[in-house]
Amino acid sequence: MLADAATRAELATRFGLPGIALLRGVFVLRHERAGVIAARLSMVAEVTQICVLTLEPFDARVEEVCELRFVPAQSLPEAEGVEFDPESLEGPDEIPYMADLLELGEALAEQLALGLDPYPRKPGAALPEEFSGERASPFDVLKGRKDGSVS
Repeated sequence: MLADAATRAELATRFGLPGIALLRGVFVLRHERAGVIAARLSMVAEVTQICVLTLEPFDARVEEVCELRFVPAQSLPEAEGVEFDPESLEGPDEIPYMADLLELGEALAEQLALGLDPYPRKPGAALPEEFSGERASPFDVLKGRKDGSVS
């Protein structure tokens, strides 16, 4: 699955990115029991992000391999009125589907969102020295005096 230019532009807007040059996902699907479809996704994306330090755009590559499970919506606990706790799951992500339609494009978009660095940093970017976090001590002035007298 290769996202076209219009889809990439829409996703860039959705995720607050200046641009997405490439978004490709390869799904390998396997039928399990009771309508559950196991999927292995290999994703590659080339995105433009804004550096949190310099506020400059830079290109980044996102590569992910993940395991997903598409589960019939009526079989999930919240379909029965039970509150669903995602932390209780030990396996791959479970994605509900209805009417025998798997939303592979949406699954790819969600995995891209999860793969993005929430605090992107341009390679080589550093904070200016005045923001390095080390505060000058008021006693530094006294250290420079050789005679030890204070005026």
